[in-house]
Amino acid sequence: MFFWIENTTLALWVSTSLWAYPFLLCAHISGLAIVVGIFTMRDFHLIGVISGLHESNFLELKKLAYLGLIINSLSGLLLFASQSSYLVTSTPFLLKLLFIFFGIILAMQIHKRIKENQDRSIIRRLAILSSICWFSAIISGRLIAYIFT
Repeated sequence: MFFWIENTTLALWVSTSLWAYPFLLCAHISGLAIVVGIFTMRDFHLIGVISGLHESNFLELKKLAYLGLIINSLSGLLLFASQSSYLVTSTPFLLKLLFIFFGIILAMQIHKRIKENQDRSIIRRLAILSSICWFSAIISGRLIAYIFT
């Protein structure tokens, strides 16, 4: 099935075009910067590393963060299509997906709890886990190019 995906017209265009792959990588990094930038600032504020911001600011930025996630997902799907038979067996890639999944779940929980003004100690713990997930996703993503298992 994954060899079939790699041989679709779209996947072949991504892998053979002079501009497609670099453009998609730029879009992927831009989406990453938006998502992880907003969520990291939120998490660092909730953990107590930075101050001067209010939680409501992050609720306002939530839509922008999810837009970054959509950019990341669409560009990531196209990049995946061009190398799917390799990536589906890549441990760092699979870990990256796992960390992103948990990062998204934690983001939704944190936003819900901030909106409902719930216990700050629980939100703080979720923010610590969220930071770990997003940084682990980035590290795993970078390791895809270097670890071939």
